[in-house]
Amino acid sequence: MMNRRDTFRQLGALALLGSLPIARAQAQGSFPDKPVRIVVPFAAGNTLDTALRQVAEVFDKNTGQPLLIDNRPGGSGIIAAQNVMGAPADGYTLLLANTSMFTINPHTFSKLPYDPEKNFRPVTNFLGASMVMAVNNNVPANNIKEFVAWTKSRPGKVSFASFTAGNSSHFAGVILNQRAGIDMLHVPFNGTPPAVTNLVGGEVDAAFLPLQAVKPHVDAGKVKVLAVTSPQRSPQLPQVATFREQGYPDLDIYIWAAIVAPAATPDAAIGRLNAEFVKILRTPEIREKWKVFDFEPLPSTPQEFTQFERADSKRWAEAVKISGFKASE
Repeated sequence: MMNRRDTFRQLGALALLGSLPIARAQAQGSFPDKPVRIVVPFAAGNTLDTALRQVAEVFDKNTGQPLLIDNRPGGSGIIAAQNVMGAPADGYTLLLANTSMFTINPHTFSKLPYDPEKNFRPVTNFLGASMVMAVNNNVPANNIKEFVAWTKSRPGKVSFASFTAGNSSHFAGVILNQRAGIDMLHVPFNGTPPAVTNLVGGEVDAAFLPLQAVKPHVDAGKVKVLAVTSPQRSPQLPQVATFREQGYPDLDIYIWAAIVAPAATPDAAIGRLNAEFVKILRTPEIREKWKVFDFEPLPSTPQEFTQFERADSKRWAEAVKISGFKASE
C-alpha cells in the first residue's frame, strides 16, 4: 500500500506554492451572499462532523455567511451524494465526500447512482487520518498476532464493527480477514458513535475506527488498541505498533475527506470556495484543534485533488479485486 501521509503532504505543499491566483481573483465577487449548505454522509457527533463544524465557525467569521451542516447518513454515502446531485449547481450546496464514496464505492457497487468525476466538481481536499483497530476488554489479545490466534480458536464467533458498510473501516476488516486467514463477522453501523458504543459495550469484539473516536475509552481502560493503519506510529499512542510492523503492510490505510460541488457549479463559485477553505485549512488554529483527532489539514487546488483521487481509486480497485468483496445492493 502507498504511504498516504506523504502523498497528502505533497498536495498541501503544492497548494502553498501559490497555485491559487485565479481563485483569489475570483474571490473579489459578492459570493457567497447567503448561507452555504454542506451535506455530510455521517451522523452528527462523528469526529469528521466535529472537525467540519470547527471549520464552519471560521467560515462564518471570514465570509459573513454560515456554513450549514446537513447530516444525511446511510447508504454508504449514496444518500448524501444524491441529495447534492439534485441541488442547484450555484455553489450554495456542497458535499463532504470521503474515501469510500469516491474511490471505493465505484469498485464495490455494480450500479452506483453517481459518478465521482462526472457528477461532481472538486473544491479542495479537506483532511486525512489514519484508523486504529480497537478491541473491547473481553478480548484476550494485546497485539495482532494474539488476536489472530484467538480468532482462529473461535471460528465464526468473532465480530468487527465498521462505521458503515462498504467504507474503508469495513474494507480494513476484509483485508485483515484475507491476509490473516480468519473469518471475522462484519457488523456495520450508521456512523462512528454507534460503532463505538457497541464496541465498548461488548456487542462487537473489534472495530476499525478513527483514533479519536476511541481514545477516551482507551484512556479509561475500557478499550484496547492493537494496531494503527498509518505507516508510522501515532504520537498519541506511541506504544502501539503499526499493522506494517506487525506483518500486515497491506493495511497501510490513510483515509481522507474532500469538499466537492455539483458538476455544473460555476468557476467563480468554485474559485471563491477554494480560496476560503484553503485559507482556513492553512491556519494554525485548525491544525492545532485537529491534532487531538489525529487529523491532518489537506488544502489543495481542484486539479490536484482530481489527480490524487484518480490515483487513490486505482489503489482501491486493485484491493477490491484481490479481496473479491462486492457491496450488496
